[in-house]
Amino acid sequence: MATTKKPFDTDLIRDLAMLIAETDLTEIEVAHGDLKIRVARNVTITAPVHMAPAPSYAAAAAPSSPPPVPPSAPGTAAPVSDFAGHPGLVKSPMVGTAYRAAEPGSAPFVDIGSKVREGQTLLIIEAMKTMNQIPAPRAGTVTAILFDDAAPVEYGEPLVVIE
Repeated sequence: MATTKKPFDTDLIRDLAMLIAETDLTEIEVAHGDLKIRVARNVTITAPVHMAPAPSYAAAAAPSSPPPVPPSAPGTAAPVSDFAGHPGLVKSPMVGTAYRAAEPGSAPFVDIGSKVREGQTLLIIEAMKTMNQIPAPRAGTVTAILFDDAAPVEYGEPLVVIE
């Protein structure tokens, strides 16, 4: 009766797997001559996420009539849904806080109706204590500003429309 020779020692692999399970190791490799055995495990690290409590809208009293807001007033955020597919939409390239001016009290980089050239700074996004200038991707006229000054913005959030 012929015996089949194992190409490697399965007991050794089991022992290595048990060693990884019992310790904080993520992988182990053993070499003997031409034979190399590497056993590894995937480790997923999750960090706790602190969530702010959701605002309670039920407790807020609804106003009898909303205050009138001029649709094209400079500095007023326009409804984002109106510009969702607009070709001149400038989206946020990062998460951070968006500012319309270089410093508090100074003139904003652009207003509605401002003529801009390609590469001109439209706004600044502060991310991790770094001020990042957001340039105009094309020349044109600013027709909408879709964020509030000093407001947090998310990646991909619509910011400005240039026509």
